[in-house]
Amino acid sequence: MPALTRQMRGIAAAALRNVRQALRGVLRSSTPTWSNIGMDVEGLAGEQLAAELLQHYGFTSAPLPGAEVIVIPIGGQTSHGVVVATADGRYRLKVAEGEVALYTDEGDYIHMKRGHLIEVNTKTLTIKASSMVTLDTPLVVATGSVQVSQDVTAGQNISAGQDITAGGEVTDHTRSMQADRDLYNSHVHGTTPPPAPPQ
Repeated sequence: MPALTRQMRGIAAAALRNVRQALRGVLRSSTPTWSNIGMDVEGLAGEQLAAELLQHYGFTSAPLPGAEVIVIPIGGQTSHGVVVATADGRYRLKVAEGEVALYTDEGDYIHMKRGHLIEVNTKTLTIKASSMVTLDTPLVVATGSVQVSQDVTAGQNISAGQDITAGGEVTDHTRSMQADRDLYNSHVHGTTPPPAPPQ
């Protein structure tokens, strides 16, 4: 090997020894704010460093202490590190090959399973839509009670396996049930008295 080549390689190796490489560590604490998430990380060799969590546009999360992180020192300087990946096996949802899931440490999750099945698990699910929600499906099944605080409009028949109770009027295409009662209660046949008891 020419002497010049050996010398250049030696210089490059010496320079690289002063450049901090990417490292794996453990999150000790974080400070989530509106604009960024600062992190205090402990490297596997025990070194302490501050870093900023970078995430993809449209996605955000605040990892818990104890999560594993990958830190990239910008410019090879430990004082300017960014966290480019986080993982937490303590709470990770078990998925099969090809599946995708979002999960939290509290057990909530959205699990996109094989076979075109999406499972959502939580205690309370709130959907906010200022204009409209459309369910484009031939069937909606609810295993529990359904409460609606406004009007319900049906374009087809309504079937009930048990009683239907109404706090107000029940009306068909001709008249209301109360109007039928009034007709029945007031009708007579010749000199016969009105029906008793009235409906």
